[in-house]
Amino acid sequence: MSTWLAVVNEQAGGGGTTTARARRALEVAGVDHHLMAPRTRAVMTDAVAGAVADGQRHFVAVGGDGTVNALANDLLAHAWTQPPVLGVLPAGTGCDLIRTFGISQHMEEAATHLSRPGEYLIDVAIARGDWGHRFFLNVGEAGVAAAAVQRADRLPTWLGRARYPLGLALALPGFTRTRVEVESERRNFSGQALAVVFANGQFFGGGFNIAPKATLVDGLLDVQVITAKKWRAGTLVPRIYRGMHLADRDIRRFTARQVRIDTAEPWPVEIDGEYLGNTPVTVDVAPGRIALKI
Repeated sequence: MSTWLAVVNEQAGGGGTTTARARRALEVAGVDHHLMAPRTRAVMTDAVAGAVADGQRHFVAVGGDGTVNALANDLLAHAWTQPPVLGVLPAGTGCDLIRTFGISQHMEEAATHLSRPGEYLIDVAIARGDWGHRFFLNVGEAGVAAAAVQRADRLPTWLGRARYPLGLALALPGFTRTRVEVESERRNFSGQALAVVFANGQFFGGGFNIAPKATLVDGLLDVQVITAKKWRAGTLVPRIYRGMHLADRDIRRFTARQVRIDTAEPWPVEIDGEYLGNTPVTVDVAPGRIALKI
């Protein structure tokens, strides 16, 4: 049986109880583990590097998509003869990545899958811009959806899954719809738009099924250019939540190994719920870099 290193974001659950809850969940599930709750991002990076140097291959992110993203980036900073194995225990408002695989949003239920066989070799996407490069596993966006993430991050955590819809409602009125140039090896787009989505997984924003046709094993990004006027957002958002938006006249969807996004006015860019900086951004795919525990 493998020993897992569980990396806890103590802030994810609120009230300073996430570490204790994760320990109980892992013990009840019979998962052999070590547990750490680093106080800073730098401490986490150093601790993961030390574990990798000691031969550790199985890791668990305890938190939301941002915690998963941070751990994935720390793991992918190292060379691997076999891809590292990454498990997820959702905490706080949850984790959209694992919705694609039907894993429970309840930590105690999710812990049970760590003691069962099953790994899924998944692609990793890479966003490149003025910030350098950043790996991500789930969904990235440029435009109003990224602006909504910025606003949602400033809202109180007790709002839970309502933070993103409220962030969107607050960001939309002042957002600038602008001319966008999207280039890929398969298809290009040039015109006015409200957002560009580049997805590896299916869900974002606390359950929005933004990319219902995306898969993490095809070596491709699921790209959507949203050309809607701002006044249409109120009717389009409920359809996006249900994954019923792809046939809409204001959605341009295609798949690509690499995509570059330039905008006439700077747009914010986010990946896995984490703000990176502004456009331009280039995104490509590295196939099969992580073994996700399912």
